[in-house]
Amino acid sequence: MGNNGGVNHPRTDEYWSAPTADGPVTATVTVPGSKSITNRALIIAALSSTNSTIHGALRSRDTDLMMSALRSLGTVIHDSSDSTGTADRAIRVEPRQMHGGTVHCGLAGTVMRFVPPVAATATGEVFFDGDEEARVRPMGAVLDALRELGANVDGDRLPFTVHAGADLGGTVTVDASASSQFISGLLLAGASYSRGLHLMQSGNVPSRPHIDMTLEMLREAGVVIDEPRRGEFHIAHQEIRGREWHIEPDLSNAAPFLAAAAVTGGQVTIPDWPEHTTQPGDSIRRILTAMGCTTQIRKHGQRRDLVVTGPDTLQGIELDMGDIGEIAPTVAAMCALAATPSRLTGIAHLRGHETNRLAALVREINRLGGAAEELEDGIAITPADLHGGHWRSYADHRMATAGAIIGLKVPMVQVQDIATTAKTLPGFEIRWAEMLNCSAAGEVTDPE
Repeated sequence: MGNNGGVNHPRTDEYWSAPTADGPVTATVTVPGSKSITNRALIIAALSSTNSTIHGALRSRDTDLMMSALRSLGTVIHDSSDSTGTADRAIRVEPRQMHGGTVHCGLAGTVMRFVPPVAATATGEVFFDGDEEARVRPMGAVLDALRELGANVDGDRLPFTVHAGADLGGTVTVDASASSQFISGLLLAGASYSRGLHLMQSGNVPSRPHIDMTLEMLREAGVVIDEPRRGEFHIAHQEIRGREWHIEPDLSNAAPFLAAAAVTGGQVTIPDWPEHTTQPGDSIRRILTAMGCTTQIRKHGQRRDLVVTGPDTLQGIELDMGDIGEIAPTVAAMCALAATPSRLTGIAHLRGHETNRLAALVREINRLGGAAEELEDGIAITPADLHGGHWRSYADHRMATAGAIIGLKVPMVQVQDIATTAKTLPGFEIRWAEMLNCSAAGEVTDPE
């Protein structure tokens, strides 16, 4: 696989010296394609009746894992480049009848939750395993649902095996309080089931925008989906049509770079910010505004750039992040550097992410002299004078970037295993250094 986006990311205990900004960060940062959209497009393309091309696809560990998984089940995927993060990278997907195989999930939630419903349509058994950390991540909801829909599943967590059912589909209720990915995974495969899918969700489902993303993309592929009431979905057995996909920049991966402007009082520009999007990362704009930043969309023909200017004094925030938990580590890092207290709630489900993110954030902020407290459904952060030290990443890309944000203002922060950011943004540390080098050189890259 390509560069540091490959499937087998080696774990390391090495520490990276997070660079400290000498002054306001001023730079333009181009962010590659959305992981969430890329991996959904790959699944839909693999289940389509005709070929698809995915333009601007992200190359990262998670997307490489998804391509490897689908290839192992028979899908033919042609990749235009082995490089990572290429904005114009194209992937051509030729669907085939799924057959048995072995799927390595790594630590990718989209692979371990999206591919099993697809594997239920295969002609042979499919074995799933992943990184050691992945074996404790919640899986029961989707595996139990597949059993109810007619598949045979051995196991309740990684590793497990899926055996196809003869007459797949029907009605199922899913408790998706641990992850919206349980809902999205079943929706993505539902049109391929001979009896279709009538899915009802129970529990307080986090990250509804990710479900909306799934629904919108399926409809773009010609799938008719009825939602007679919120959280209840009807999908008849029907054709999924191949198409041309154009992937938006990953807005959650843009958030740490925008945070650099916020915590240093600088100005960061992200080109090609979408006008309409289902990405939860778009919410970073209103969060930054609430914390005292100025956000502006500048238009240049068909292009829209987001420009964020940081304040003299960053303010804390009280926020329910139930729908936008994936950017919580970024927001928590900013809150640790803010002048007033913060309270982030609605994110109990983060305990089941790549690591227990709530406990990890509290532990690492406090390790640097902070005053963070874990709540039943979130985290409270009180301003404190931070000092340098080790920041552990727990093999979690969002934890690693959170440490980098704090390091902009706190000298001598050492972030463990910065390479884990290759999960969704290969070369993060290079982009981070380039951002600071632009500032040091006085390169104000304002398109106007």
